[in-house]
Amino acid sequence: MWPRALPLSPPFLLPLFFNAIDLTAAAPAPQDSPAYQWQSQLGSIQEDWQKYVRAPSSTTILPVSFVSNETLGYYTQGNVTNPNGLLTPGGEPTILTRQPATSGSAAPDVTPVIVVDFGQNIAGYLSIRFAGASNSTPGLPGIRLAFSESIQYGYLTNFSDFSRSDNASSISGDTITPGSDQIAVQPEPYTWTDTHGCEYGTQVCADGIHGFRYLKIYLDALPADAPHTTSYGQVAIDSLSVNYTAFLGTPDTFTGWFESSDEQLNQWYYDAVYTTDLCTDILDANSTDPRNAASPGVLGKLVLLDGAKRDRLPYSGDLAVAARTSYLTRDVPQAARNVLADLADHQRADGWIPPASINNYSLALLDYPLWWVANSYDLLMYTGDTGFFDTYYQTMVNTLDNFYPSVTSPATQLITKGFGVSGSYGDYAFLPRTGAVTYFNALYVLALNNAAFIATYLGHASDASRWTARAQNVSSAINALLFDPSAGAFYDGSCGSSPCATHAQDGNSLAILSGVANSTRAHSILSYMDTSMSLPYGHAFYDNDLLGSSFSQRVYAFTSYFEISARFHAHLSLSALTELRLLHSWMSSHDPGITLWEAIGPSGLPYEGAFTSLAHAWSTGIVPLCSTYILGLVPTSPGFLSFLLSPQPADLAWARGRVPTPNGNISVTWNRSAELGFFYLWFEAPTNSKAEVNVPVENASADVYVDGRIAWRGGEQLGFDASYRDEEGEGYVSLQIEGGTHTVTVGFSGS
Repeated sequence: MWPRALPLSPPFLLPLFFNAIDLTAAAPAPQDSPAYQWQSQLGSIQEDWQKYVRAPSSTTILPVSFVSNETLGYYTQGNVTNPNGLLTPGGEPTILTRQPATSGSAAPDVTPVIVVDFGQNIAGYLSIRFAGASNSTPGLPGIRLAFSESIQYGYLTNFSDFSRSDNASSISGDTITPGSDQIAVQPEPYTWTDTHGCEYGTQVCADGIHGFRYLKIYLDALPADAPHTTSYGQVAIDSLSVNYTAFLGTPDTFTGWFESSDEQLNQWYYDAVYTTDLCTDILDANSTDPRNAASPGVLGKLVLLDGAKRDRLPYSGDLAVAARTSYLTRDVPQAARNVLADLADHQRADGWIPPASINNYSLALLDYPLWWVANSYDLLMYTGDTGFFDTYYQTMVNTLDNFYPSVTSPATQLITKGFGVSGSYGDYAFLPRTGAVTYFNALYVLALNNAAFIATYLGHASDASRWTARAQNVSSAINALLFDPSAGAFYDGSCGSSPCATHAQDGNSLAILSGVANSTRAHSILSYMDTSMSLPYGHAFYDNDLLGSSFSQRVYAFTSYFEISARFHAHLSLSALTELRLLHSWMSSHDPGITLWEAIGPSGLPYEGAFTSLAHAWSTGIVPLCSTYILGLVPTSPGFLSFLLSPQPADLAWARGRVPTPNGNISVTWNRSAELGFFYLWFEAPTNSKAEVNVPVENASADVYVDGRIAWRGGEQLGFDASYRDEEGEGYVSLQIEGGTHTVTVGFSGS
């Protein structure tokens, strides 16, 4: 996504590695030297990443425990016999019993309730094996089900934290359930499966697929479902399970992986992979967003969804993060390609590309056609898929040369919300921004440079020249018109005839990554964010609440990904990890754990309450961050035929991993001893590839060896194409190395 002009561009795919590398063989230092002792310890580090994988072992998932309420002191309510039967299939059943009101009783018995926990967020179709039920008159005993990702929203309420009925609207919707799934339990033993639809015409209905961790089961009936169900009787349940439908990401399915000296960082990486797995699925009409989104163009195809429970729909903006996570860990590039192709197939005559199939491809967003361009660049760089542009190159031309000029002010050369058709258009969060917004324009520069790279690679020189020149013009205009010297950051749009006195994380971060902001401004912006946007759970996406209530208390992992990338890009690697750790430690330590939230709101709670998706693929940027900056792998030509290998260790002692490419895997391990001043890098890459390898050094006089041969000493290259450069106070020796297996060492020789 980032243009090649940047020294630390975007990430790519992940190759295969090794179980244990004999690092001691790579350093013939004297046995009594600190170097020898340090290197001897490296050989004991074993590959151990599989232990972090969160995927279930099979597609049939059973509950693992009950949920208890500390305040009320129960995990069941009402008359529930043998609750453990739900956790032991084939044993004695769990029985829920409720008596109706009698002449001497004012009300029926307390509603029988049991809440089970599946241990982590999952996505799929629930099945319940009923052992039988009483044959009541006038109706069968009813069971209602409430699903929730968080116990906060799904325990004491009778409704799911989200159901398809929440998407009901004047345009379209799905109102068959009122927020809970209903069952009329038959007298004889049978298995009920949560299939979308109703048992009796428009009565006793179920949503079908759910994304959830907790399940509340209670004996009750909706008045609207009479006479088919009643709220009393007896129901016996033998067992329940979920048919998991998402990508089953067991360790053998990983095409790329990562591991480091930081155990928490490792676990969060695999939590992010699992989150993306939950959002990788075959799309069908009864599982996606019901608002006229079931387009034949994507039905029946593998896609990347934005959320596991909501909206279960592919959006091009989400792919900016989710597709990278997928490319780096999974051999399913079609999941992203299918989405990009479908959206391109529905391009409007003026060049605008819809963000998703929602509302029959009519949802008006101003930023997502630019993300389509950037994501198409990623598809090329990560997968080498040049064939995509045989069909869709002209789509990119139409977007950049027709639509965006139509919403650009001739006076400023900036995309201006309110110019042309753009006045009512939204963005990824439907923010109330107007005028020349930094985010739209910095993203425009990024997309133009990405497109220019693609055009150059495919031989369209005139297109590349035109887009590069336009990117430079827009960049100059952003710097001249949108920078706030008092804050040292870019404004966020217009308030009347003046810039709004507010600054956004998205536009300022992308200004750094797109090259709009020079080094001085980049450091100023990041310093301002440190002082004005810092929260206990990450960095807010605004510095104040001028444009919306609690904006200064809201954290998006999506936009935080760009800021953290910008910090690495500016070689502020320690501050990048600090922000990453704040964000992920908060989500991992709060319910539901493991999966990553759509956004965090005031007090660190889900920003839209129960409606918030707590397993959202656009929040998985930790995966490309670890591969791009900590491992240091960035494709510089399609399919990694050339690549940058430039690790940023920050406070880590070692890291290793692999990135898959169309030509074979790239495997990397690095270790360092800050105390002894040693750095060791091993990598293996396809023999037909070329690498620019940057190793961190104290200064230009460091000794650097390649495969045991001195390559750099005392500020001079010795037999290698090598050079020294200073990146924001961090020294690097840069080496041009052909593919194959190599060691690069700093401070001692390697063999």
